[in-house]
Amino acid sequence: RVLFRSDSPCFLAPDPDGFLIGERNGEPVSCISIVTYPGDFAFLGFYIVKKEFRGRGYGFKTWQAALKRANGCVIGLDGVVAQQANYQKSGFVLAWNNIRYGGKLGGVLPRPNKNAGNILPLSEIPAAALDAYDRKHFPAPRPAFLRLWTTRPGTSAIGLQRGGTLCGYGVIRPCREGYKIGPLFADDESAAEALLLKLAEQAVGSTLYIDTPEPNITAQRLADNLDLKPVFETARMYSGPAPVISRRGVYGITSFELG
Repeated sequence: RVLFRSDSPCFLAPDPDGFLIGERNGEPVSCISIVTYPGDFAFLGFYIVKKEFRGRGYGFKTWQAALKRANGCVIGLDGVVAQQANYQKSGFVLAWNNIRYGGKLGGVLPRPNKNAGNILPLSEIPAAALDAYDRKHFPAPRPAFLRLWTTRPGTSAIGLQRGGTLCGYGVIRPCREGYKIGPLFADDESAAEALLLKLAEQAVGSTLYIDTPEPNITAQRLADNLDLKPVFETARMYSGPAPVISRRGVYGITSFELG
């Protein structure tokens, strides 16, 4: 319910061949995505098996095909917490949990700190500056994805500058139900709060979601301030050493499907 129909071109942009389907007698029974990025990083998602075909080995074959395709890469995933043990069997190690906060926004939002910085449309930020800032918070460059993700129909994308330097950015997009913020990256709490509140204006009266890394206590507090509640949790796991990024600056991850 937090996917939007126009997401598909964004997901295809980093790796058009990264989406696999398992068939039985010509009928799709399973699927998985294994999107590869430059720099030997990949992200796994959309691991689904039709209910009537579960427990019969079809999903495992699809899983093996995905791991083979990303051979040599550090693979990340956001799996349901109950499946951690199964992922560990394939060499994945828990890095942290992500918590999805959601809820219906009331008509009055808290006031942001006026001194947080200058908020402006992301379209006014030079592409090179956006790419460089995003790279601090994501394990690989993804310029094609960002160009699409930040400009989809109904999407609002904003940046925050201080002295002409980009200090944070965020995206809100319409979903099948309400709106979802992601990513939300910022240098500090003041910037994150200002961006969050500005984005949330679009969702007043509707349901809003944001996926926060559990280690970022500040991100959870900002979600609490909007009266959002935990509704779902995932386990962020990697097949090798966790990539080096500015974890403290991640207030909302981009997606559970692509990282």
